[in-house]
Amino acid sequence: MTSSRPYLVRAFNEWILDNDCTPYIVVDAGVQGVQVPTEHVANGQIVLNISPGAVRGLVIGNGALEFSARFGGVPMQVFIPLQAVMAIYAKENGEGMVFGSEPGSPDPDDDGTKDSGGDGQHSGERPSGRPTLKVVK
Repeated sequence: MTSSRPYLVRAFNEWILDNDCTPYIVVDAGVQGVQVPTEHVANGQIVLNISPGAVRGLVIGNGALEFSARFGGVPMQVFIPLQAVMAIYAKENGEGMVFGSEPGSPDPDDDGTKDSGGDGQHSGERPSGRPTLKVVK
């Protein structure tokens, strides 16, 4: 199956805007193909306001999110492969979603020492290879 991330990003963006809030995304700036203003990257991540007042021509496609915006008065075309979107949330209240890794990709939090036996549902563990979704508060 195709990734659910683009559909969820589009849905959360619409939901946040419908509730008169400001959608922000957290981006892993180290993912190949990410084009963001590097001077605003901190700890390998950048937080971007994607509200209609902050960006122009926002397109959330199935493979990437792109728009044009001004950073410090300098116009820039921003391109973000959707696997680099780590979270989307409302600035005003923190409501949103944090994305885990896609099925089949390595889990950056897994050091290989966790017990993967059983169903993985006890003690807050999750089955290996499945993405996790959390609400950002």
